[in-house]
Amino acid sequence: MRSIFEEEFYPTPKGVIDRMMMGENVAGKIVLEPSAGSGNIVEWLKENRAKEVLACERNADLQKIVSRKCRLVGGDFLKLTAEEISHIDMIVMNPPFSVAATHILHAYEIAPSGCQVIAICNSNTLSDRYTTERKRLQDIIELNGYAESLGQCFKDSARPTDVCVSLVKLYKPGEGNHEFDGYLFSEEEEEEFTDNTPGLMPYNVIRDLVNRYVMAVSKFDEVMKASEEINGMMSLIGGCSIKFGAYRDMSNFQTKITRDIFKKQLQKESWSFLFKKLDMGRFVTSKVRETINRFIECQENVPFTMKNIYIMLDMIVQTQGNRMNQSLEEAFDLICSFSAENSTAGEKWKTNANYMINKKFIVPGVCRYDERWTPHVDYHYGGYINKISDLVTALNYISGNQFNQELSTFLRNNNIPWGQWTEWGYFRIKGFKKGTMHFEFLDETVWMEFNRRVAKIKGWSLPKKSEKASRKRKAA
Repeated sequence: MRSIFEEEFYPTPKGVIDRMMMGENVAGKIVLEPSAGSGNIVEWLKENRAKEVLACERNADLQKIVSRKCRLVGGDFLKLTAEEISHIDMIVMNPPFSVAATHILHAYEIAPSGCQVIAICNSNTLSDRYTTERKRLQDIIELNGYAESLGQCFKDSARPTDVCVSLVKLYKPGEGNHEFDGYLFSEEEEEEFTDNTPGLMPYNVIRDLVNRYVMAVSKFDEVMKASEEINGMMSLIGGCSIKFGAYRDMSNFQTKITRDIFKKQLQKESWSFLFKKLDMGRFVTSKVRETINRFIECQENVPFTMKNIYIMLDMIVQTQGNRMNQSLEEAFDLICSFSAENSTAGEKWKTNANYMINKKFIVPGVCRYDERWTPHVDYHYGGYINKISDLVTALNYISGNQFNQELSTFLRNNNIPWGQWTEWGYFRIKGFKKGTMHFEFLDETVWMEFNRRVAKIKGWSLPKKSEKASRKRKAA
């Protein structure tokens, strides 16, 4: 008997499935797994409350395994028709890598309107476009979804391979009168979601944004038709330099904008506008902000529906604590790295455990001295002054304040004498001509809470002073 391992059988690790399904809600949905294998993806979908999971699997031995986990609807997925899966909501797949483009295209073709296709494939399937099939897949990705690299995510799996893997997510749009089904809530859904608004943006603002997007796309055909009629009339008159329609500049020449391109670009702009309104970067460090920016880039490819917006807002709320913890730890480690005098651990702060940031600490490369100008503390263009913003961000989270004045702005706008203390934000600060600046926490409660939070994140024993302060607060 032919072994399943002679075929392209690479069971999907749970960690990879988690990454594939990040930000997705399968609860109550009917999902198809076209290359089920032994059923790892099937199990994940059922554990996350999918209403029903359907599957295809060619190998007879694997069919016996997966049939005990869900309902088989076929052996060869490529023979499955649109009519057989017209009721599904989502397709999640790890197809044979050698024919991944064929499988992903077939999934997209037979998927009903509004269905989502989530797949992984060999990254070469997307980078090497030497076949018509691969070029077509790339066109669909650019207009109706996105792709991102997951790296060698099967390297340490049960059946390892060092192949570089990419994730593909496609969103099949509605057609005709049903193109915008689900973009705006029904009255019943409005009541449900209004009560659970995460509080980051008012409900009416979100609804207005989505409504503007829908109306703009809906009007595109009407406007383009009118533009073509006007251009036709002007062409009969003579050499009129005015031309109506939607165009964009491409390498010094104009190209006509299609409806699909307009819809995709407006979708991206709408998500970008929403994230600017949320101002997500105000409570995170620069390093965490990079993670958020990557999330935004992916989110811009998701249909701009109210349901997707609320799912995204819920993700922000649920992961807020993790992001803030990362910001706190980064700010703590940064201060410790500047000087042995900055923490109670001294010279061996990197190996010692249970140490604290001192109430006073030193940061190099913050200020500068220039004899050509009136001598006062000025900010250093390079150095670490921008890193101070990360510390302030972490302290904003602890204190609940929204202090956002940059240290560079404060130094530029105030004639602060060298070697003298002055107050800025959470600190007393004192600049020295060699470029270092001394910081001292103004509020001992904020200082101790900062140390206490980081100790908890790192799994250390809480500093004794912090424990005493905590008991006093509880007694009060």
